[in-house]
Amino acid sequence: MVESAFLVYSHHIGLQSIPEEQAKAELFLRDANIYKHTEQFLNDYLMKHVQADCELIEKQSNLISDWNGLTRRIALSCLVDADHGDTAYNYGKESLTRFIEPRWEERLDSLDKYIERLQKEYDGSKRAELRNKIYNACKETDTNLPIYSCDSPVGTGKTTAVMVHLLRTAIAKNLRHIIIVLPYTNIIKQSVDIYRKALVLKGENPYEVVAEHHHQADFDSLETRHLSTLWKSPIIVTTAVQFFETIASNHPSKLRKLNELPGSGIFIDEAHSAIPNHLWPLTWKWINEFAKRWSCYFVIASGSLPRFWELKDLMEIQHSIPELIPQSLRDEALKQESERIQPVSYRSTLNDEQLMHLVLSKNGPRLVILNTVQSAAVLADKLAKKLFAAETYSVDIRTSKVLHLSTSLAPKHRNVIVEEIKRRLNLPLNDQDRDFTLVATSCVEAGLDFSFRTAFRESASAANLIQVGGRVRRNIEDFEPTLIDFKVEGPLFNRHPAFTISRQILEKLFEEKRFETDAPADLITEALRREIMSDTQNKHKRLLQMEEDMNYPEVDNLYKVIAADTRFVLIDEDLIAKIENHEKVEPREILYNSVQIWANKIDNLGLKPLRSFFNSGIYEWCYEYDPDFLGYMKGLLPILYADAKGFEIF
Repeated sequence: MVESAFLVYSHHIGLQSIPEEQAKAELFLRDANIYKHTEQFLNDYLMKHVQADCELIEKQSNLISDWNGLTRRIALSCLVDADHGDTAYNYGKESLTRFIEPRWEERLDSLDKYIERLQKEYDGSKRAELRNKIYNACKETDTNLPIYSCDSPVGTGKTTAVMVHLLRTAIAKNLRHIIIVLPYTNIIKQSVDIYRKALVLKGENPYEVVAEHHHQADFDSLETRHLSTLWKSPIIVTTAVQFFETIASNHPSKLRKLNELPGSGIFIDEAHSAIPNHLWPLTWKWINEFAKRWSCYFVIASGSLPRFWELKDLMEIQHSIPELIPQSLRDEALKQESERIQPVSYRSTLNDEQLMHLVLSKNGPRLVILNTVQSAAVLADKLAKKLFAAETYSVDIRTSKVLHLSTSLAPKHRNVIVEEIKRRLNLPLNDQDRDFTLVATSCVEAGLDFSFRTAFRESASAANLIQVGGRVRRNIEDFEPTLIDFKVEGPLFNRHPAFTISRQILEKLFEEKRFETDAPADLITEALRREIMSDTQNKHKRLLQMEEDMNYPEVDNLYKVIAADTRFVLIDEDLIAKIENHEKVEPREILYNSVQIWANKIDNLGLKPLRSFFNSGIYEWCYEYDPDFLGYMKGLLPILYADAKGFEIF
């Protein structure tokens, strides 16, 4: 009964620290500001309780039960979801959620037919043959164990191969949902498109069957709670930020959807970049508990998968994790991968002119990835000025020799640019439109079906570099590939602090020639071990201790997939007008037409919150916005160039 009281107490304020509550003695689970009022009318409350034929419960001496953090989070999720849903419906903020039948058997049949159609289009290459073998192997693997790993290299069809396995699992175990977790918002669109083509049945609404969740749309205010994206669909494609920070949260609005997770299949794709390395020890503990106690089923996959469960000195290892794909097939895939490309390190630190000269000296199509939004925008702008031979220019994405892709663009505009990149990359090798340069951030280095001839990666980590290799000669094309790791310095190229340790480890791995001798999974696992061992602040140990101590606010504070306090900023004037006029809008409209800006930059930029939702945390963009090239950075570049110190946007 103490747990019930704890849930009621947490209903609005969130899960609190149990040790701190215990230290309050008689005020345990009580609000210090209103307890006197409650005491004054307590006998009246008890009388009404009895008159309602409710049972009186004796006061318990034990302050806590044997529940743990996940149990409390899931229980609070049930309470909050029921209450928020009913309340929102009563006030016309939400519609009653319509249950969508999983129809797993029919979706499996639909996926098989989709793959059959693709196979007819394949060119009969070794790569195409390998994709077919991997799909069939995943389909045939048994579903007895709750956690599998999949380290199949890039371009071998993991998106559909793991899905066919999860559909078979859903049939065998009567799963509630299949949840696909991806590290970047921009690769969600590609996966969603595939799943909607392959899994949505005749007469169904694709948006209801396969839900896409771009940002954290967990708005706390009553005015915007109806915009929250919940995990109600049979298939949900969401971000690692959304997924893992939901599990770690103590806030009611975030936890609302967590009750949908038990009894679901979870595909953690591109796991190498899903979360910061110091979060894996606690995350691995949660994954095992979900699998053991909450009937969840996991596939953890990546073309460069770190085997963190083998780090016995850092993780709580309960059992080995089997591979989804047989060893013989993995060896065949690894052999193809080793023949495809090898990265090289460019030891000299470059300035902007040297970097542009190096990039343009290599054959196109070229990919350049930088560590921050600001650095990518600055290089793209300088490169465009160089190629246009003018300070002012207008980019036509159908013909321009330089394109740009980062989170400075809203999802709907990123989608257009992604499609244009795909169009160009699919042209014949001798077509002049293939001779272009894409300047981007890490949002393109995983999950996107791009195949460039040349790629440059600003030093970050071993995992980042290997993943970029997956965007080079992806389909074993008939050309010589190039992959270069580089460093750049300049007043407008800002460093990303998250890569300080990992880039040092990357340098050491190059010195040891590990890229020449180690398989990608071994290399990434070793880099992961070194990075966690370099955690001088013991962040991973502190997180584990806070969870064990039941200090839930501190777990929420420490567990950040992206250590960024950002705000939604709408860039579409028509949508802003609809919201201001109190018209109903779909959550996907907010997601497609927004960018996220660091909270501490909102005041500096003078951005104003939506007038109708002053406390919602949603703002209006009031500077120039370029949907075809630089996004919101178009409005900030004049500020950057005016201030040599730069206006840092990560």
